[in-house]
Amino acid sequence: MDNVELLELARKMAHVIPHSRELGMHIEDVGPGTAVISVPYDTRLIGDPATGVLHGGVITALLDGCCGTAVMTHPKAPGGTATIDLRIDYMRGAKPGKTVTARAECYRITQSVAFVRAVADDGDPADPVAQANGAFTVEPNGTKIGKTP
Repeated sequence: MDNVELLELARKMAHVIPHSRELGMHIEDVGPGTAVISVPYDTRLIGDPATGVLHGGVITALLDGCCGTAVMTHPKAPGGTATIDLRIDYMRGAKPGKTVTARAECYRITQSVAFVRAVADDGDPADPVAQANGAFTVEPNGTKIGKTP
């Protein structure tokens, strides 16, 4: 399956997840073991009304979803996935009015665990908002992007 087909399937999957849909997550790109997902600025998602900064939970959900998508697009991942462990280092608040974009890479898969790293920024990849490192299940039976159950 090529990247265009993977991208379309990933977008359909994200649209059926209510939380992703409500946050306005948009899958920008996917590849073998990679994903790029964005969340546009929305006043409903503000965590600090005094500054207009997005809630940290939005950044967490974005990074988690992006990492999971990277696992599901990896050629060695036979099925679905779930988060086992996710460490997020917040470096600064996202700038009000800016779209936040996460980029994730599934860099290693064992028989039962996938390891992923991701970074989120609001327009300047050299100045990240947060970064994540995580471990995700590798499910032998489940929905896989690009594979019919």
